[in-house]
Amino acid sequence: DKRKAARETIDILYEISSLLLDRQSLSYCVSLIENGVNPDALATSETATALPQSLVRSNE
Repeated sequence: DKRKAARETIDILYEISSLLLDRQSLSYCVSLIENGVNPDALATSETATALPQSLVRSNE
């Protein structure tokens, strides 16, 4: 089933990215890439916003 495969892909990607992205942000990123957004540009913008969040989490 296509939805099951997509969910499994998100689960795997989430495990890899959980240090920088929450599940909802990861889902948005995947959707944007699937709709034609340049992955390099998205990674640059996401890194710029996620890094400060991860630093805040590590200081709590």
